[in-house]
Amino acid sequence: MIYLDYAATTPIDEEVLVIYQQVAANYWGNTSSLHHIGGEAKQVLENSRKSLASLLHVPPRGIYFTSGGTESNQLAIVSLALSQSYKGKHIITSQAEHSSVFSALSYLENSGFEVTKVPYTKDGQVDLLQLEKAIRSDTIMTTIGYVNSEIGSIQPLEKIRQLLHAEIIFHTDAVQAFGKVDLSNLHKVVDSFSISSHKLYGPKGVGAVYIQPRCAVKGIFPLQTHEHGIRGGTVNAPGIAAFVAAALKYVGEEWERAIKLRRLFLAELRRELKSQQQVIESSVSQLPHIVGLTFPNYEGQLIMLECSRKGFCISTGTACGQASATAGKTMVAMGYSEERQKEFIRISFGKDTSENDIVQLVQVLKEIVGGNKEIGDEDCEKRKKCSVKNEGL
Repeated sequence: MIYLDYAATTPIDEEVLVIYQQVAANYWGNTSSLHHIGGEAKQVLENSRKSLASLLHVPPRGIYFTSGGTESNQLAIVSLALSQSYKGKHIITSQAEHSSVFSALSYLENSGFEVTKVPYTKDGQVDLLQLEKAIRSDTIMTTIGYVNSEIGSIQPLEKIRQLLHAEIIFHTDAVQAFGKVDLSNLHKVVDSFSISSHKLYGPKGVGAVYIQPRCAVKGIFPLQTHEHGIRGGTVNAPGIAAFVAAALKYVGEEWERAIKLRRLFLAELRRELKSQQQVIESSVSQLPHIVGLTFPNYEGQLIMLECSRKGFCISTGTACGQASATAGKTMVAMGYSEERQKEFIRISFGKDTSENDIVQLVQVLKEIVGGNKEIGDEDCEKRKKCSVKNEGL
């Protein structure tokens, strides 16, 4: 199989896997235990924290290790909102956030908070005019993802910060940006941000959230002792060590190669499929690793399944939204119809993607949407109405 779904997850790097195994075998103690074995594991944890902090140019005290991007978003958003609730209960977000952000906000809505969801412009960026209009005297938080995970558009965080009152907490989901976009100055723009290991060739089940130490924040649940009381559960020291090792190895390594792969892919699409496709791009700022596109009259799930049958792994949106109505929500936020949303597919590149992989993929797409008899031209109406359940994929 040729894997082209790196925005969903990445394979663990072999050197990183060795580090995980070594730490798991030799530093297996509970980091909260006061004996020697626990102390050794604690040292691994704190050395990892310092290394990640140095990479991100932030103080180690602000880094909290988590089980991944989802928990990072939920902990930051809910904890910060609750800590600021005495000032107000209004939160601003976009219509195209990751499902974990919407999950946290839904929890807060059930606790009496009010959430305003701002649309995107046709360029795939949050509508700044609508965002500015949404700000109220009781607005306490804004949460806007740094890089859209479906089309790769980069959000103008500095411009958003300029619109916000100084007392409004600003959180960003930086999971898709981590390792690809320079985050060294991000702490100067936002109050908190989330990152994840498995998007950058590290192990799954590990992530981190940075929260400015000046922000008053406490854990959602009382009496928790791990990670300065922000979360509970025995700390995953082997996973954290491997996560940081992957970050140190891959941060900033793939941008130029991703640009070349993107250019090749778009050129091949134009040459082989001409006007049969529409690439959903941002003319303002774009992550080259992710390409979102549609083929009119072809459901994205059909194309994804046909590609899988022919040996190519692609997606129809974020992996966390595949089995729900949230897949393709970016297009709706940009003003496209829900019918067009269903036509959406996502291609994403990584360290093992070759130029030959790209050329082969375009040929497969040409077979699928270019009148290939394997699918059947007489079934055009069936293609348009196809509703394939993808449970278990």
